[in-house]
Amino acid sequence: MSKINKIFAVSVVLASAPVLADSQITSYSSFAGYTGLINTPNAEILEKGVVDFSYNNQLDLRGTKYIDGHNFIFSAGIYDGLEVSGQIASSTMHDSLFDNKGQTRDLSFNLKYQIPYIPKNWFNLAIGGKDLGGAANNYETYYLAGSKEWNDFRFSAGFAVSDRATGQMDGAFAGIEWQPLDWFALQIEHDADAVNAGLRLTVPKEWIYDVGTLTFSGKLYSNTDYSDKDTYWGLNFSMPLFEQAVLNDPAEAAPAPILDNHNQREAAFKAHYQKQRELAQKPLEEAKQEVSERDKFSKSLTLQTRELKNALIDDGFEAVSVGFNREPHIVVSFENFVFNRNDIDAIGLVLGRIAEHIDEPDAKYSIQLLNRGMPMLFVRGNVDNYREFINTSTTPDMDIRRGEMEPLGSVSWVGMPNANSPYFKPRLTIGPALNNRTATELGVYDYSLAVRADLELPMWYGGGLSISAQSELAKTDDYETGKAFGRLAEKDGITQATLYQSLALPYGIYNQTHIGFFREFNQDFTGIKNETVWLSGNGRHQFKADIGYLEYQDYDTDRDYQALSYRYNWIEKDVSFHATAGRFFYDDSGVKVETRFWFGDSYISVFAQDTDVQLAGVSFSIPLTPRKDMSATSYGQIKGNEAWRHSVSTRIGESHNNVTIGRAKQIDTPLSVTKTLLNQGRLSSSYVYANLARLREAYLTHR
Repeated sequence: MSKINKIFAVSVVLASAPVLADSQITSYSSFAGYTGLINTPNAEILEKGVVDFSYNNQLDLRGTKYIDGHNFIFSAGIYDGLEVSGQIASSTMHDSLFDNKGQTRDLSFNLKYQIPYIPKNWFNLAIGGKDLGGAANNYETYYLAGSKEWNDFRFSAGFAVSDRATGQMDGAFAGIEWQPLDWFALQIEHDADAVNAGLRLTVPKEWIYDVGTLTFSGKLYSNTDYSDKDTYWGLNFSMPLFEQAVLNDPAEAAPAPILDNHNQREAAFKAHYQKQRELAQKPLEEAKQEVSERDKFSKSLTLQTRELKNALIDDGFEAVSVGFNREPHIVVSFENFVFNRNDIDAIGLVLGRIAEHIDEPDAKYSIQLLNRGMPMLFVRGNVDNYREFINTSTTPDMDIRRGEMEPLGSVSWVGMPNANSPYFKPRLTIGPALNNRTATELGVYDYSLAVRADLELPMWYGGGLSISAQSELAKTDDYETGKAFGRLAEKDGITQATLYQSLALPYGIYNQTHIGFFREFNQDFTGIKNETVWLSGNGRHQFKADIGYLEYQDYDTDRDYQALSYRYNWIEKDVSFHATAGRFFYDDSGVKVETRFWFGDSYISVFAQDTDVQLAGVSFSIPLTPRKDMSATSYGQIKGNEAWRHSVSTRIGESHNNVTIGRAKQIDTPLSVTKTLLNQGRLSSSYVYANLARLREAYLTHR
């Protein structure tokens, strides 16, 4: 019996085997970089917000044969039904291709889209492309794939077009996956050239603390004529970037102790008011007693607001002011330096504290979020209504606006306003500084890594001192002095030292200016950077003007740039679109566009730019700090970078892929209007309304 017949005989046996597990069939990353089997895709995609890091040693050498090598693949589900991935295929890790002409080192971009509107009980259908764009398309492939699940099996088939000499993915393909157990799966496929078979072993999530899914894969058999051996191996790790907060079902039991405490206090106040009504019907002497009882009631509200203020200070909030009037209306003003990843968590905790500590019937609240002393956002509503939202997930009635709250009359402040002053407390942010080159002729990944410390000292309203310094930790040989990337290595010392001033101007305009020292590409400058931003009331539209003028310290010359940007935020879908045009730092003029797909406080983006060269790439931004940072002490505060970004790009539209440096460059500062003042452009009523579940969850998590 031939090998092919044996393989198909095994598949028939598998298809007739009894069902051993009743669970959803897992989707895996294939050796080729898309979700699928071994070399072929299926019609499944990574779920939105899931990222996958994988490696395998089956190198497709320019589509001519299979050899031992390296494939590094990063995949992400960036939208409902849309999966993107980037792949580095390399013969070796560090050999120079200038000395080894027969080797390859290729960076490719892949995309896959699952066609919607097909009933799930029918089948799934997806279209995709591999090695899109770029200068040398060694693996360019386009395909249509369909999949159908039945018990523990998934059957896939499709048609593909490619120009590979091996014939892989150039014609009809098909495959069968069998997953009898959650941790075990067998796969067999025909990739338009050969029959391949393999298995998958998944490590239980609880073994790695439920962080993600770790899978080992093996290609055990192939009848291809283009490989000297049958077996190859790989592994991949997948994890969600965030966990979406959801509102509870209204029938769900309320989270203790909020509802219990409220019922007890409400019963006490009902008894109090019943007694008041009885006293109103009695003679004058007893009416005086009523006045005395009202005084006690006022003292009760004072006690509640004092406890509220103490709780907010204990939570780490700064510049805390708490007051009330006789309506009663509770007023809270505060600065957030603890929930640095997202201001919505700070707002949620403050509102939850108000609902927890204030039990006056029909009490109202107004909270004011400050940033470096400037009023940024205020929220108004009814305390009982918000308490019901926490207890039952009923949508609250809130008035949310940017800027300064309208003044209230006859407010009595509890203690001194602006308690726990934010000024003259050093804020130290620790994070990586990374310069890297990916998939060049010199190596798969060359880098210079430093630890960076950004020190901010707020000194006055909207302004203060900002200093950044770094120390190199490690680098590859190609970043050594005198080597190809030596002049780009991260250098020890101060990289920025500026005085900054932020201003909140009328009509939703914000401005920030930095004056001082800047180091860019290891050249020292002194100069000025100014950023002016207008954000629409609902947060969807944002315009930004970014200008800079710098003079070399060592040469009698200067550099300047001017750029104008527009951003549209599709808040309901967690997608934002960005476009920038101008003349940039190295006198290259043109445009760059970017689409960011948000997952909580992280995003993955695809971008393209056209200045004096054309580039396209993928970037990601992730927080490198806890959701709630340490509270500031009189000695200061230490935290991580709340939005660290890394990008990989390649040339497009050209016959070569020469390394480019500094194109479409704008100066980055640790503090900026968009990132620091406007919560990465998310400080708006629309964003809060779209994330009510997180508003509630923030209090239930951090109370």
